[in-house]
Amino acid sequence: MSQLISIASFAAAAAGLAACSSGSDPSEQHAAMTSEQKSAMQKQQVVELLKSIETGDTKPVSYINPNKYIQHNLAVGDGLAGFGEVLKQLPKGSAKVNTVRVFGDGDYVFAHTDYNFFGPKIGFDIFRFEDGKIVEHWDNLQETPTAPNPSGNTMLNGPTASKDLEKTQKNKDLVRQFVDDILVHGRMEKLTSYIEGDNYIQHNPQIGNGLSGLSIALQAMAQQGITMKYDRIHKVLGEGNFVLTVSEGSFAGKWTSYYDLFRVENDKIVEHWDTIEAIPPMSDWKNRNGKF
Repeated sequence: MSQLISIASFAAAAAGLAACSSGSDPSEQHAAMTSEQKSAMQKQQVVELLKSIETGDTKPVSYINPNKYIQHNLAVGDGLAGFGEVLKQLPKGSAKVNTVRVFGDGDYVFAHTDYNFFGPKIGFDIFRFEDGKIVEHWDNLQETPTAPNPSGNTMLNGPTASKDLEKTQKNKDLVRQFVDDILVHGRMEKLTSYIEGDNYIQHNPQIGNGLSGLSIALQAMAQQGITMKYDRIHKVLGEGNFVLTVSEGSFAGKWTSYYDLFRVENDKIVEHWDTIEAIPPMSDWKNRNGKF
């Protein structure tokens, strides 16, 4: 089964990692790197790990701490065994993975990926590193729409490279305040202080570009009796002009996880991608780590 990573492969790789004691200490090598080197290495490792779902390459399992891998995808069991068990269930040769964007923020790497994983999906993945190893994972997946949104944009197209790295914290603060003001507290009178009219590119599959597109979509939702509510921001991660927020709320009355990626230009939000995923009832969870 060359196209799959079996649970046995994961277990063998993990055992090999735990038993390995020769050579220099990887944590010492990691500590000697500059922050830029660490970030580049961690981003590359995440891309390789995600791609291994498609290729069956077992090498990237070595990037994970086999004794501490905390899983927040509630459909997957904890640790390497849980990940391996899910991959074992994939139909042979069915998985496809294309990571379009990957960014780093300290110990975190967040990726934006086009999947075929039990069906076509768009996903955001967040990995946390500790002493040079992956120790924790969160994600948010949404089924890939069959057509572009009203403005012709897909959930993935658009710029992929970050810039303005010196503005990372400033941009994170701006986006956090936007989500808090507009999405959590509904202070719509402040919207134009964050977005300039129709100079706003939208990748949500149901919403067109600009404030006009947002207004049309909100009116249509209201007519259908659909409510979208953000209650709490859990994470704000950024690299330069790209900022990802992870929030909790409800959509159409269902407990929901919102992942929103924003691109900032000249202190204004100019582009937005997202995934919206319903959170299953706790009785269906395969682990007890929680979604967030």
